[in-house]
Amino acid sequence: MRTGAIAAVTMLAMTLPGSAGQEQTLPGGARWSAEVPANWNGTLLLYSRGYSPSAGNPDAAPKQHRQALLDAGYAIAGSDYGSGGWALEQAVPAQRATLAAFAAKHGKPKRVIAWGSSMGGLVSTALAEAKGSGIDGAAPMCASIGGSLGMMNMALDGAYAFRTLIAPDAGIRVTGIDDDRVNGKRVADALAEAAKTPQGRARIALAGVLAGIPDWTSRDKPQPAATDYTAQAAEIAKSFVMGVYLPRTDQEARAGGTFSWNTGIDYRTQLARSGRRAMVAALYRDAGLKLDTDLATLNAGQRIAADPKAVAYMRANYTPNARPLVPLVAVQTIGDGLTAPAMQRGYAQAARGDVKSLYVNAAGHCTFDTATVLATIRYLDTRIATGKWPQTPAAFVPHQPAPMLRPCWRGGTCR
Repeated sequence: MRTGAIAAVTMLAMTLPGSAGQEQTLPGGARWSAEVPANWNGTLLLYSRGYSPSAGNPDAAPKQHRQALLDAGYAIAGSDYGSGGWALEQAVPAQRATLAAFAAKHGKPKRVIAWGSSMGGLVSTALAEAKGSGIDGAAPMCASIGGSLGMMNMALDGAYAFRTLIAPDAGIRVTGIDDDRVNGKRVADALAEAAKTPQGRARIALAGVLAGIPDWTSRDKPQPAATDYTAQAAEIAKSFVMGVYLPRTDQEARAGGTFSWNTGIDYRTQLARSGRRAMVAALYRDAGLKLDTDLATLNAGQRIAADPKAVAYMRANYTPNARPLVPLVAVQTIGDGLTAPAMQRGYAQAARGDVKSLYVNAAGHCTFDTATVLATIRYLDTRIATGKWPQTPAAFVPHQPAPMLRPCWRGGTCR
């Protein structure tokens, strides 16, 4: 941030009334809030919220974790980005301005940890990769850490397969969607009908695997056995609509066109890369379908090309470079059906920097309990303070998710 901008934030923060926790306004129009406990340990947690259609409230932390973080001695802060939707272009400068406003009002923290959930994890990752961001470490949780291009290309593959093989005449759009909710309703109706037959369930599973949906997504059910393909297919189906037909309308409007593509993609190769061909093949055999025939249909279908200008916009504003400049710990449940764990694996494999990738033996999107959040923050805080990663907390388990099938990094190539 330029010196003049910091001065403007400083003057505004000094002249606004109110105690910690009350909302205040940044020069760009975004709102921010913060709370500092009496036993502040010197570390500030900068929270970035996930996707929301509207800007909402400038929460300094999720409500269910707020008091525990304060009780542990952490100061908390966050902003509303000044915009709803996929507002990464606005979120990063708003969060940086929040840090300057916090320092002007409460004093400079000893350490700053950027953390966030879902889209907010991507915001935290962007801060970790930016020079002079003012943070000392980042903890993206249940994050879209693979970036919008890679994430949405995987989703496109699943959406394309579903429409082509299951509902070609249902009016379902894959890109150029005028209303995400209306389109999602069409998908949900077609999915419910397809799920009534073994053939439909097999094809849903294929589409879900291409999109990277894991084979466990229900928070209230145990993880299916490794060879219980029927149960795995049911888990994929439960998260299919929200995990594959992700909100595109806002992103395409911001980018100025279609930014996802499947030109040049060989779906036989993609399925082989997934490591889950055996599951899909078994479901196809049980349904009396020929998997090779459906893969040939996908490869012969009409492809979707991207607008280069839209891709350039998304690459500049929504795509990580996997080169964090501060220690970063990414945390994910092994059964997240909305932000695929495959994305965290992809980032960790591509990363050059001090990166840890941790998994929780649970399912659901952003379902971490407070103990896990605290364990994550303390783990990273210790690394920043001592220069070494401590022993991995007991809250995490060894795990290797399916690979990210459409990796795409800023400054690198996209598959």
